[in-house]
Amino acid sequence: MNSSIGYRDNLSVLNTDSFDKRRFKEVLEMSPGLQKIRGEGVLPLFEPLLGDIWASLYKMKPKITEIDIDNVLIVNKSLMERIMKDEYFVDYRHFTRLDDLSSAIATVKFGERTNQWLAEQDERFQKQLKELHTIHREFQKQKRQEDTANETVLEEKLKEAMNKFNEKLQWLLQSNRDNFSQAIAQAMEETKQVKEGLKSLFGGYSAGSGDAELKKIPLRDQITLAEKIASNRKMKEIAEWAGRFKQIAHNKQKPKQCDSIGKGGVTLGNDVEKLLPIELSLYMHPLTKKDFLRRFVEGQTMQYEQKGREVLGKGPIILCLDQSGSMQRLDTQSKGFALALMSIARRQRRDFCLILFSSSMQILTFEKGHVKSTDMIQLAQTFLGGGTNFVLPLDSALNVINESRFKLADIVFVTDGEDKVPTSYIEAFNTKKKEKDFNVLSLVIGNSIDAVKQFADKVIQINDLDEEGSFTAFEI
Repeated sequence: MNSSIGYRDNLSVLNTDSFDKRRFKEVLEMSPGLQKIRGEGVLPLFEPLLGDIWASLYKMKPKITEIDIDNVLIVNKSLMERIMKDEYFVDYRHFTRLDDLSSAIATVKFGERTNQWLAEQDERFQKQLKELHTIHREFQKQKRQEDTANETVLEEKLKEAMNKFNEKLQWLLQSNRDNFSQAIAQAMEETKQVKEGLKSLFGGYSAGSGDAELKKIPLRDQITLAEKIASNRKMKEIAEWAGRFKQIAHNKQKPKQCDSIGKGGVTLGNDVEKLLPIELSLYMHPLTKKDFLRRFVEGQTMQYEQKGREVLGKGPIILCLDQSGSMQRLDTQSKGFALALMSIARRQRRDFCLILFSSSMQILTFEKGHVKSTDMIQLAQTFLGGGTNFVLPLDSALNVINESRFKLADIVFVTDGEDKVPTSYIEAFNTKKKEKDFNVLSLVIGNSIDAVKQFADKVIQINDLDEEGSFTAFEI
């Protein structure tokens, strides 16, 4: 057999098939993070290694192939054997298998940690690695020039260098076992945190709804936002606040919702609390348990489809959110708060309008509370700064209410500032409020309530949004 066939035609050391290879290429094309880590790869054959890391995380039963592996892949094989035997990898793999998003995130994290671990090794190791890259570049050059004679010579030289490098690598993997295991554990933990952050951003306020909501979003958008959370501290903090506030919103809304939930049919999913009795019996039986677990992981088990009756008398939600300079300290908290209100709107199929204001203004409208990943990124990156002008958001709220779909809206007005609003304007606004039959709830953060109480039906004074008083907004 031609010794170069393996290198040219099959760059995997796992039992990957055509679907695995095609799917990884699709994920790679969707993921700027994977493309970046591929470019930063410390090893010559780093892209094939990333493909194998992805397959080891995604496949139900990944294993090192029993087919003879070309010597140019021996380093990848040593790393994959070490990764797949690690106890942290084995424990966490249930979190990533058959999960496109988790596998993609984890591959980026594994790639980062592997690069970092290799770069931290001794000077002799780095010298060998540099020589390996030199030979590999020359080999690639000869391939492009189709110089068969020189290509064969350089390929043998590359294999020899790979063998020598692999001996050093295996010694390091053995002697630095704990250090490498720690890198794997950290990569998996970071993956879980990113996934939870994404569920916090997109999930509704009811427990366990995050995975179901994520499935409605294109994978490309999931990956884009996940990588923003992983690399942007602000996005991560917004996700954390959104998760906390949504849970509070769930508790506030639960008493109103519990009587309206009924079993409306059968659907597929993996919500334990909704599983049909027959599925539970299949889980209990030793002959059918394995098949049940496979279907459960894939979200293909039968469960009750719970439907709530329409919530009557609940109109759209308009949130006027102060973004003057002094609100900078509460920026991530206030955006998490906004996302929690948005999740209520989505859950109850209510339109949602976010009016960001200072001395300028920006209006974002979300039909039925649905938000896209691009909207989420825009919201995270937007902060107006400047002074405080109450008339701008109040005028805008009135204009929004004049739209047919925003009749009977509830307004939540959040500010930490004061503004002198003309008496004539206050009188005109309150007249419109009676005509249009809407209410205004104002949350005033650490300041006098004198200005807002002139136009608000209810005013609550708080120190920040993480206080019981502010949670009144979740009852609207």
